[in-house]
Amino acid sequence: MGALQSTSAHPEYVDLAEKTGFSYEQIRVLHERFKQLSHHEETLRRDHLNEIPDLACNPIRAQIVEAFFDRRNYHQNGEGPVQEIGFEEFLVVMSHFRPPSHHMTEEQRENVRREKLKFLFNMHDTDNDGTITLEEYRHVVEELISQSGTLEKETAKSIADAAMLEVASISMGHMEPDEFYEGITFEHFIKLLHGFEIESKMNIFFLNMDTSTLCK
Repeated sequence: MGALQSTSAHPEYVDLAEKTGFSYEQIRVLHERFKQLSHHEETLRRDHLNEIPDLACNPIRAQIVEAFFDRRNYHQNGEGPVQEIGFEEFLVVMSHFRPPSHHMTEEQRENVRREKLKFLFNMHDTDNDGTITLEEYRHVVEELISQSGTLEKETAKSIADAAMLEVASISMGHMEPDEFYEGITFEHFIKLLHGFEIESKMNIFFLNMDTSTLCK
C-alpha cells in the first residue's frame, strides 16, 4: 500500500487522528515507518523493534519495547502483554510522546500529563499489579547506572534501595513506616512527580525520527 496523501484513500486516518492527536500527514509518515519496521507485514513484533540500532544502546530498551506490547497503553481498559501489534496500537503508543498543543485548555493539558505519567508508571510496573515495588524500581535503576561500567551489582542495589527509601520519605510521609513496602501506587506516583515538567520533556528521539519536531 503506497503512501497516499488523501484522507479519502485512508479514511481510517480520521479516526486515528481523533484518537491520537496526530495530523493526517504525521500519521502517513508514521505509517511508512511502521511498514519499514515490520518489513511490510501487517503486524509488528518485538524482534522488529529490537533491530533498531538507535534503541540497542538504550539502558531501558526492554521497558521501551514492552511498552508497545502492553494493553494498558492503548487507551482502553486492557491488561497483559500481546505478542504483536497493528498500526493503530503502534500509533497510540507513539502518541504518548507528543508534546501538548499550545491551544489546549488547562483540563486537556492535565489529562495529557496524567496519560504521560500513567505510561511511565506502566513501564516501571513490570508485573502489572498496580504498584511499583522495590524490586521493580531497583531493576530500572540498576539498568541505568550499569551503563557506566564502574559500579558493582551490589553497589547498584544499594543506590536503588537508598533512592527508594528517599522516595518513600518524601512522597509518603503521611503513611505508616512499613506501608511503602507494599509499593507505590499510581496516585502516589503522581504526587511524587508533582511540579515536574514532564509534558515537554517526555519526547524521544526514537525510530530515527524526532517526534517533538513531528508533532508541533
